[in-house]
Amino acid sequence: MRKRSLLDSFAVLAWVQNEPGADRIEALLTQAQRRKTFLLLSVINLGEVYYRLARQHGHPLAQEIIWQLETLPIQLYPCDQDLALEAAKIKADYPMAYADAFAVATALRENAAVVTGDPEFRQVEHLVTIEWL
Repeated sequence: MRKRSLLDSFAVLAWVQNEPGADRIEALLTQAQRRKTFLLLSVINLGEVYYRLARQHGHPLAQEIIWQLETLPIQLYPCDQDLALEAAKIKADYPMAYADAFAVATALRENAAVVTGDPEFRQVEHLVTIEWL
């Protein structure tokens, strides 16, 4: 069985903006291309990537990055009502961003490790495996 990793928006933005941790994401993308790992990204976190890039660099660049992400070996994970409610429960119990709660809920559902450098995830390390950038 292939290793399963879920990228949160922090990890994607680190890679896109060539910040610390970008090399780790590049390695995961290479592993996914070689089918040694399975990469996931919640569509909620994809939306967060878009709005953060749009705020900093404008909508055209944000859209270009989204198109590029869609060509990578990353499975975009949809959001249904059950996932939204699971994320809401996590958000209710832990003071973290709602999009981060979606990353946790998706990782739990898919038995995947969350890849992030966001310190908010320290409080949920007992719920889900974290791969720190």
